[in-house]
Formats: sequence, structure tokens, C-alpha cells
Amino acid sequence: MGRASRWEYLRQIHPRYRQAGREEKGRILDEFCKVTGYHRKYAVRVLNGPPPERRPPRRRRRRKPSYGEKVVSILVVVWEAAGYPWSVRLKALLPLWLPWIRKHHAVTPKLEEQLLKISARQIDRRLRGVKKRAGRRLYGRTKPGSLLKHHVPLRTDRWDARQPGYSEIDLVSHSGNCASGEFAHTLNLTDIHTTWTESVAILGKAQVRVREALDAIRRELPFDLVGIDSDNGSEFLNDHLVRYCRQESIQFTRGRPYKKDDNAHIEQKNWTHVRRLMGWVRYDTEEAVEAMNQLNRGDLRLLQNLFLPSVKLARKERVGSRVRRRYEAPRTPFERVLSCREVRPEVVTRLREMRDRLDPFVLSRSVERQLERIHALANLRHSPRTARRAVEAAAPVGNRNGAVSHKGLGKRSAFPTAPTAPSARLHL
Repeated sequence: MGRASRWEYLRQIHPRYRQAGREEKGRILDEFCKVTGYHRKYAVRVLNGPPPERRPPRRRRRRKPSYGEKVVSILVVVWEAAGYPWSVRLKALLPLWLPWIRKHHAVTPKLEEQLLKISARQIDRRLRGVKKRAGRRLYGRTKPGSLLKHHVPLRTDRWDARQPGYSEIDLVSHSGNCASGEFAHTLNLTDIHTTWTESVAILGKAQVRVREALDAIRRELPFDLVGIDSDNGSEFLNDHLVRYCRQESIQFTRGRPYKKDDNAHIEQKNWTHVRRLMGWVRYDTEEAVEAMNQLNRGDLRLLQNLFLPSVKLARKERVGSRVRRRYEAPRTPFERVLSCREVRPEVVTRLREMRDRLDPFVLSRSVERQLERIHALANLRHSPRTARRAVEAAAPVGNRNGAVSHKGLGKRSAFPTAPTAPSARLHL
């Protein structure tokens, strides 16, 4: 019997008990204890008490929300401008971006306190309604190289880099649905110790062009390139790159065939720094490659390396049959570079002056404009069908203010099959 049923039974039996004689009260008390399960002493106290009345429903005390709509709206704006980082990284970049948040938004001291106080879990709850996900499709175009495998040693152990310069490299294909002919590739390099990432686009994947792209990346790095680790593609396992690494005293290793986890760091950067921005469409012109390089070697690298924190795995702990991963506090690649003694002081000074001079919100808008131009150069004839439909739906239309806007595309969608033009991102 539930609580409400017991209360209704008490209301019915209470007047009978008060009007009954001594012997009948004993029988009613026995029956009442048997039906309700109450202790006899408690039952006597209830039946001899005041007449029970129907109790009003108890009101649940709800906590007032700690963070208002203004806090959520600023979180959404920063989340979009930073390229949709997950909550831990978003919380880490809020103090770094606070001077520019004050510049672009009317932020009161109370609002600043709430932005710095909000937890990563609360950010997840507040942004749950605006996070959209779309399906993605991968197109692999890597041809294994076997001629020089015995010249490039395997690396099977876990990275334990204590200094900058040891990095992983990979080539990202922009072929769309058609692998024939020449099309663009992005050579991506990420440093293990600092998570500093550089990208260069090339047309085709000729061995000479890959070597030249790696040399261009090496000149842009704020530290010396000490070692590279690649997969087993023929664009890396060739005489040009092996000879180049020997001449420049660069350690060259490779992962095991068909084991992508051996190159997990660069595989993750392939998604966040290349594929999520460029999509899976085809780029096959010199103009597109030039536009991609203007973006990769300009505003995009500055935004990602100077203003966007990343998370690094500190250690793994085995608990029974499970592995528990412990992560370091999120920091930007630039902050990790600052703590390296191998980096020259003049390089640190130049990067610090550059970061103080730049505005991350302005950089984000510039990246969006350049991505629009790049996406307009895509070859949609040899791109996924969903990409063609998305781009057609994103045709520019005039709005009430006479400005040109796009419809139908999410803003840097988390899983873009089509080119996700930043101006046509998820409008929040």
C-alpha cells in the first residue's frame, strides 16, 4: 500500500476509531496495523491525533539557474569563433580570450566572474541544444610504398618526447569521389611535445613536391625539426625524402602498416585542422592550392597555435581490465613553446608580440572569409553527392539588410561531408 492509499485509509477509519468503545478500538487498531504495516504505538498516536486532512501537494524546490542567457550567448560566440572545441578546451581558452571578449561584448564584472567560474560539465549542458552533428564519409587514397622500407626503421613504442622537434606527418587527400588525375593534398605536421601544427597544400603528391612542402614547414617552425614519423605511403618512403632527412640530420621513422594508432597524433590533427574545414570535396586547380596555402600559412596557423588550447595525455593507469587516462591541463601550443629551453629567445619574443597584437575574433572571421573563397573553387562534379546538394542549398541570397548570406550549410559542422563554408556555419 502506498503512502497516499494509507493516508486515505486513515481518513476513513479515524472517525470510527474515535467513536468506538474500548473493545472495538482494539479490533480497529489490530486491523489498521495489519493493513498499513504501522507500528502499534505509532498507529495509536495517529488515530488519537487530530483528524487527518487532505494535504496539499508538496512543491519541489528548484534551483535558480546560476548562469543566465547572456553567459550562454557569449559561450556560443566564443565556441563558434574557436572552431567548436570541446568543453574542457573551451573553459581553458576563456581566460586567454577574455581581453577580446571585453572588447567585442558588453561584459560586466559579474558576467566575467561567471564566465571564469563555469565548469566544463555545465558548459556541456548549456550548449547541448546548439550542438549539431552530421554524418561523414572517408575516402582513403594512400598507396603503400615498399621500395625503401628497410631504410626507414619502425617505431612501435609510445612517444616520450621531452623536447620540441619530434613530429608526425601525414598527407590528406582532397580528391572527392574520383582518384584519377592530379588533385590537391595537404601535408600536415604536428609536434608531439608542443602540439604545434603546420600545414602546406600541394597539387599532386609527387616526391619532390612533398619534400619541398616539408622543407617549407621546417622553415616556419619556431624550433628545429629533429625527427619525423610517417605512415607507409609511397609519398614518404622514397629516395628524395630519405636523402633529405640524412642531409639535414632529421630522424626518419615510420609506423606499422595498417596500424593507424601508431600515428594517432597526426590522424587527430588531420580531422581538426584539415578535414573539418575543407570537407571531402575535390580541389584540383593551382588557384585552389594557392588559396589553401594562403589560409594555412597565414591566419589559420596563428589562430590554432596561438589562441586555441589543446589537451595532452599525461599517463595511462591500468585498473583491472580497464585503462584510465590522465590528461594535462589544456594549454595552447604557444604556451608549451614558451616552456621549452630549445626555442630561441628572439622567436619567443616575436611570437609573444604577434599574439598581443592579434585579435582571435578578427582572425576567426578572416578564416571564414578565406574558406568561402576556397569552397567556391571546389570541383563539385567529382565530389560526394551530398556535397553538391549542400553547396547548391548554400547559394547566396539577399537578406533584409541587403547583405549576402548562405542557407543550408552548418557552420564548420563537426562531420562535414560537404565543404562547410564558415559564413554558412550553424547559425545560433
